[in-house]
Amino acid sequence: MTATTLLERPSISVSDFRCDAGPGDRPFAEQHRCHSISYVRKGSFGLRCRGRSHELVAGSVLIGHPGDEYTCTHEHVCGDECLSFFLSPELVETLGDSKAIWQAGCAPPLPELVVLGELAQSAADGNSDIGLDEIGQVLANRFIEVVSGKPRKAASPAARDRRRAVETALWIDAHSHQAIGLEDAADQAGISPFHFLRLFADTLGVTPHQYLVRSRLRHAARRLADDDSAITDIAYDVGFGDLSNFVRTFHRAAGASPLRFRQASRGMRKILQERLALN
Repeated sequence: MTATTLLERPSISVSDFRCDAGPGDRPFAEQHRCHSISYVRKGSFGLRCRGRSHELVAGSVLIGHPGDEYTCTHEHVCGDECLSFFLSPELVETLGDSKAIWQAGCAPPLPELVVLGELAQSAADGNSDIGLDEIGQVLANRFIEVVSGKPRKAASPAARDRRRAVETALWIDAHSHQAIGLEDAADQAGISPFHFLRLFADTLGVTPHQYLVRSRLRHAARRLADDDSAITDIAYDVGFGDLSNFVRTFHRAAGASPLRFRQASRGMRKILQERLALN
């Protein structure tokens, strides 16, 4: 088993697990250290938990409840891969900490969960501008809704809350060159990360991380058009920690690489100047 930590925040952490155990490997008992949701993205494995046996395949979800013991078996296929979200007690309390729900052991491939699981994997791969902490909370909330059969009613934010979301958006934009997590923005708004995520998205139509990425793209586009700084410098200056991620994200948004965008902006400027000179 190899584990790679992808994100670590006070309210949620995310890890990538890859297991190459097969039928010949002896299973052993493990214990969940906290509430968790693990999306099986590849392979299969057996699960023995609370006196029951389950089979998990791609699209299934392994549910963890702190202190519960479980045993994974690999009698059918060698290997599996999971994207796991570990939740803080405060976040679980906000979501709903019913033992009956969190001690379910697992959930089969449900359409309401598999689409979010794949979106989470896309975010983990750097191919989506939604944050891993955000999609983890959305996945956990949707799991609670599906298992309990009680979807949360969408509430219309009050004027004071809408102003709070707008003021935090302005703060995000002003500090978008810095590393900003969901908890940072929620602290700025003065509410819990879970409620802030819902409030921000309901008010502005995008998640905080999406707004952060788009603010960085906006600042990068202006820099590419207005000055001659190296593209690498611009990427780091506006807040992207990785050049390849910047190029990929910018190309997805603009339909052109940063270099081609800069070249197009200079060409358009030259044409405009020539037209003005003719008048």
